[in-house]
Amino acid sequence: MSHDENEGGFVSHLAELRKRLIHSFIFLIIFFIGCYFFAEHLYGFLVEPYAQAVKDDGTDRRLIFTALQETFLTYLKVSFFTAFFVTCPFILMQIWKFIAPGLYKHEKIAILPYLVLTPILFLLGGMLVYYLIMPLAIKFFLSFESSGLSTNLPIQLEAKVNEYLSLVMKLIFAFGISFQLPVVLSLLARVGLVDSDFLKKRRKYVVVIIFAAAALLTPPDPITQIGLAIPLLILYELSIFSVKLIENKNLKNSDA
Repeated sequence: MSHDENEGGFVSHLAELRKRLIHSFIFLIIFFIGCYFFAEHLYGFLVEPYAQAVKDDGTDRRLIFTALQETFLTYLKVSFFTAFFVTCPFILMQIWKFIAPGLYKHEKIAILPYLVLTPILFLLGGMLVYYLIMPLAIKFFLSFESSGLSTNLPIQLEAKVNEYLSLVMKLIFAFGISFQLPVVLSLLARVGLVDSDFLKKRRKYVVVIIFAAAALLTPPDPITQIGLAIPLLILYELSIFSVKLIENKNLKNSDA
């Protein structure tokens, strides 16, 4: 194959990649605009754990904003966050359609499950935050409120609109990305960078790293840190099991 043919093939690949990136961007923008019309309802959904946690405490609760543009910008963030979350499978599919023609059949079979598993694991991480971690963390933080008997003045939470959203988004992304651990380790095993014995021998170091990562990725409270660390430890053990399965499958293929 000549140099000109190689260059032409490279240019066509770049054009294909550009086209798929543009399609993904347009899809994201369309969903973003659509989500903005429901931004108040979407934000209300994210606030529900807080609303449920304080529902029966006998105190009039509210969310406040201290800058004129704060709620507007918060709704923009909610809309983009939701649109990105919804369009992620579409973006992954565009990436898959771009790389699939250059893969062998067995490579396609090997990679496709990871494209399906990635958004599922992210969703599971987000659900864990929404239904378990956030309610527990909110109750923990609210326990530091004071009626004023010992502090002369009452200490009461006045949650800000943007700060609450930032906390929820940070936790959802932290848990969602951390839940990709089995995918990452399985892919590393497929290319031969790690094996099950390697993962087993490093288990004690991984425990320390996981708790350190949980401390960095979550607010400084034991609820969210332990809530992230324990699922990651479970996922690490599941990763060792999945890596062992990959090794056994590779061994059978080599013997065949």
